[in-house]
Amino acid sequence: MRTPMLPAPPLSAITGAEVFVKYENLQVTNSFKERGALVKLASLSADERRRGVIAMSAGNHAQAVALHASRLGIPATIVMPETTPFVKVAATRSHGATVVLDGETLSEAQARAEAIQAAEDRVWVHPYDDLHVMAGQGTIACEMLEDVPDLDILVVPIGGGGLIGGNAVAAKAVRPGIEVIGVEAALYPSMWNALHNETRPIGGPTLAEGIAVKIVGKATLPVVREHVSAVVLASESDLERAVNLYLTRQKTMAEGAGAAGLAAMLAEPERFRGRKVGLILCGGNIDPRILASIMVRELERESRIASIRVTIHDRPGVLGHVAALIGRLGANILAVEHRRYFLDTPAKGTKLDVTVEVRDGAHLHEILAALEAEGLPAVRIETAGQLG
Repeated sequence: MRTPMLPAPPLSAITGAEVFVKYENLQVTNSFKERGALVKLASLSADERRRGVIAMSAGNHAQAVALHASRLGIPATIVMPETTPFVKVAATRSHGATVVLDGETLSEAQARAEAIQAAEDRVWVHPYDDLHVMAGQGTIACEMLEDVPDLDILVVPIGGGGLIGGNAVAAKAVRPGIEVIGVEAALYPSMWNALHNETRPIGGPTLAEGIAVKIVGKATLPVVREHVSAVVLASESDLERAVNLYLTRQKTMAEGAGAAGLAAMLAEPERFRGRKVGLILCGGNIDPRILASIMVRELERESRIASIRVTIHDRPGVLGHVAALIGRLGANILAVEHRRYFLDTPAKGTKLDVTVEVRDGAHLHEILAALEAEGLPAVRIETAGQLG
């Protein structure tokens, strides 16, 4: 599908750049991966199609290969880790592929896939380290520059390098002066290490699991080295904020990897300010529970939701007094928890943890001051979301 490329005035106002977004989250499987999978599958000979294909993936690549193999009448087997969320397994099966669940990790799943490939003589469809796949992904940049020919910068997420490799080649061919910037999750600086000959630690739980790759492609690295001017490392808080901004400001869904381009702009705003920037929203497959958590954490960062700890006398009526005071000041109480057993609390006292919804930081300080004036010492509880 040729997806829309649209201006993003809210994101432009936030970043100080002129931002345009390519909505690859509107593909059938909600990810750009369909492009590379289709080009690879369409390139197969009649004999290769008869033999069938095999792929290893825990997410978007699996669904893309399954969908287009079914369309082209090619038997497809996808090996997925046993830990893959059921919804992704079900989606892959729904497109007609045979799904094999094996191993706890992608590397273990890959070992099983290699065994099947050797036994059944199937054709590998690699998620990124394949020139046909890279070429397919590069059609994104061709479309972007047809729609907005004078882009100054193209920002592309990096996992194994297939997306940025294909798009860097295409973008430079169409507009030689364009600057291509890559972005990795800071926890997975694989391409950064390869380009800078460094050994930064790689691993850990990241929101951008779609680009959480430990080893970059052999075919992609030289392309990135030649055509990409810089790689930005995005923190987890930048990635969370980017996902939230796409949802709340652009009214669209982005997974962590899909929002990585915007996260790069938040991480290094001076690099992009005043320039015309193209972002690839490369995927929208995010767990609704994770999305809900991100939204709450962003409200905490913006001091619109906060937890406060109030020291009170443990006697009837005090809790009602605290609640009434907070209500009169226009805040909404979301949760209350008594903590009677802290050693720093008098035997006849208690600590009260109250989570409140407020207008902003100033409103929160007004509530804290009012509680203090009533002889109820109160402090904000610093949370991971607020600190991040």
